[in-house]
Amino acid sequence: MLPTFSTKLGRVASRPVGRFLVLAGLAAACAGPLASCRKDSDSSPSLIQPTSAKPSYAPNENDQMWAVVEQFISFNDPALPTLTARQARMTHSVTDAVKALLAKNNRSAPSPAVTVSQRVLDKQYTALSAPDGVPVRIYTPTAAASGTTRPGIVYYHGGGWVIGSLDVYEPSAQALAERTGAVVVSVDYRLASETMNKFPAAHEDAYAAYKWVRDNASQLNINPAKIAVAGESAGGNMAAAVCILARERSYALPIHELLVYPVADNNLNTASYQQYANAVPLNKANIQYFTGLYFNTPADGDNRLISLVDVADLKGLPTTTIIGAEIDPLQTEGQSLRDKLAAAGVSTEYQLFAGTTHEFFGTYAVVPLANDAQDYAATRLKAAFQ
Repeated sequence: MLPTFSTKLGRVASRPVGRFLVLAGLAAACAGPLASCRKDSDSSPSLIQPTSAKPSYAPNENDQMWAVVEQFISFNDPALPTLTARQARMTHSVTDAVKALLAKNNRSAPSPAVTVSQRVLDKQYTALSAPDGVPVRIYTPTAAASGTTRPGIVYYHGGGWVIGSLDVYEPSAQALAERTGAVVVSVDYRLASETMNKFPAAHEDAYAAYKWVRDNASQLNINPAKIAVAGESAGGNMAAAVCILARERSYALPIHELLVYPVADNNLNTASYQQYANAVPLNKANIQYFTGLYFNTPADGDNRLISLVDVADLKGLPTTTIIGAEIDPLQTEGQSLRDKLAAAGVSTEYQLFAGTTHEFFGTYAVVPLANDAQDYAATRLKAAFQ
């Protein structure tokens, strides 16, 4: 049986969810106005097209997005809640789906103009974090820098604190580096299992990596006054949490936070959770599985570092960009986070990309809307670096 979430005042307790059918969905109307981010290019013969009907819960899913999801479903992996954490990390990713589609269509993935190196954080930064160190992968643009140093971005991958890796999310890190001209440091934080690396292990690794980058900026050719944090999904949650921890620990805050469909609440009964409970690639059952592994007890979901929307103090955080996907259980909490940040006096810009799903940000080799989202993120980051 899967774990249940704790409830908060005015909430209905979530029920355990067993094995799920990836194509079962909710036929509810899309709630709320969507940003006008859809392109009218779906019928172009140069674009990769799906071969089956779109799911009933998302009839307006972008064609190229559905082609990726269709390929992801075709891998026929077991449902994550039926697997151990180690087994779950062996299943296919959306990045694998993009690569498979490109191969089927005799196309090559873009080759961002970046150089790649790897380091392990010094032990002094991980004494309270990973005992064997935190590896990081560093992406440096090959284009000439405009000054003697570059801006920096500390990037946290997604995967519910249980799956995901530097490799799976490399397309996002590469694109951010090339399009912003910044050095991107992607963090290989500890992943949770049945018995290890429970909350707040990944969050402490995330903070340790940010502090390491800032303290060692000169060695990385980074301007310490121009360091942002960024992340997707659980990584978006940790990017925001790093800002909170830095403020609480009287350490210099990042100049900006880019949060891509971030985990921001502990409420599985929001409008988007109800509408997209069975969405692909992320659904309600997967989220219960992830948090069941990462949380020590359900009470961890009410910690300020998880429940950004209704527990955390958001005052004084840096300027923020939030990118949302329409067909995503996390859509509502991303919008709520936007509202809470604005109420706290934080300059925040939000963009919802219609027709996209969770994990779309790194699919730009196939999905034009992902390319638009990458450009939007880069524009916001470059403005913050000015």
